Amino acid sequence: MTIGVDPHTLTGAYAADALDDDERRLFEEHLARCPSCAQEVRELTAAAARLGLAAAVAPRPEMKHEVLRRITTVRQEAPRQRPGPPGGAWYRTRRAPRWALAACLAAAAALGGAAVWQHRQADAARETARRAEERSDDLAALLAAPDARARTAKLPGGARATVVVSGSRDRAALLTSGLAEPPRGKVYQLWFDDKGAMRSAGLMDPGRAATATLMKGPVGDATGMGITVEPAGGSPEPTSPPVALVDLPA
Repeated sequence: MTIGVDPHTLTGAYAADALDDDERRLFEEHLARCPSCAQEVRELTAAAARLGLAAAVAPRPEMKHEVLRRITTVRQEAPRQRPGPPGGAWYRTRRAPRWALAACLAAAAALGGAAVWQHRQADAARETARRAEERSDDLAALLAAPDARARTAKLPGGARATVVVSGSRDRAALLTSGLAEPPRGKVYQLWFDDKGAMRSAGLMDPGRAATATLMKGPVGDATGMGITVEPAGGSPEPTSPPVALVDLPA
């Protein structure tokens, strides 16, 4: 830790994994005897996890072009003119040909079908967002739990993994930074080590180098956790050597 730096000001850097190894070691010594800093680190880590899980659902790229194309099939209403005698221009514009009416009805039906599709897509997006928010809330609650304990380990390629466990909630989370993307068609899968028997704990988001993942299932009697590379969708048991094995914090 830099001489003269107040350790109370380093909670944010610690939560963001921005300290070097010596600074981290010295700060963790301070953290063990400073409850206020420990609480602030838990809150900042929880906030970082929420930001890491933030997601947005974008409409299909083709949607704009589809709407613009369908607009061209609907005949625009003719300009209104002052009433005149039967057979005049105004009378003729008011008697819209049947094909124009049919075109309008067809366009309305097509747009109605698109509206139904959009409604279903929106419902699916809302459900996905709701589940993501629930996971985010559970993760934040775990990271902010008073009895949360963490252990950090270095991974291949300079990556870092931090396992956080809460005994009162019987849950664990994994925070990673600098982890390379898995090979194409593969995913990182998490495992609980139940005294040598590996139990699946869910999949990691393959598109992010830095993740905060709430591990699936209770900690139970697990003494450690591991990460393996598995086929897309995951495996019922590990099929490759572990990328990392980390003992769970006591």
